[in-house]
Amino acid sequence: MREKRMCTRRLAHALAGLMLGGLALAGCQRSEDKGPTEIAGKIFIFNYRLSTAVYEIALRKTGDIPEGSTVTAEYENPAGGPPLVTKAKIFSFWQKIPLESPALRCVVKDRPYHVTITIRGPDESEIQTLKTTVISSLDQTILAAKPLVTGPAYDKNPEVFKADGSADYSPDQSCPKTGG
Repeated sequence: MREKRMCTRRLAHALAGLMLGGLALAGCQRSEDKGPTEIAGKIFIFNYRLSTAVYEIALRKTGDIPEGSTVTAEYENPAGGPPLVTKAKIFSFWQKIPLESPALRCVVKDRPYHVTITIRGPDESEIQTLKTTVISSLDQTILAAKPLVTGPAYDKNPEVFKADGSADYSPDQSCPKTGG
């Protein structure tokens, strides 16, 4: 019986050691963080019905963010020109923070597009800035230049689906040539 107790005690000590080691490693990882969020996912979403593309980025909360904080995202504009900017309030109960750009034009496959995300506190002080790139696995030329549908009932767009039965699915021709 005494041997069984000693064996159980050794096992308990070994498990406690493993748990403490795991916590120490987790603590080391946590100390590397530069803010209360990390990027959980990033992708381009193409909506063929509306002939649009958007950046979609998800942030995962890894720490506390004060009530009343905001997140601003600056997305590189694939069509050229100044960045596209969105600003949103962060709700304290969110575990993930969703970010979506305005509709895009001229996305090129395999090209990295830069995004800067800034989280600001209620007093507008900077809490965290994240910089990343998003790469599309598709080229926007897969989309028609005009939406395939219009209105809330998704009626066929008469500019695409002609009265004579033909359809114009040609891509947007106004995008700058990128040589790639």
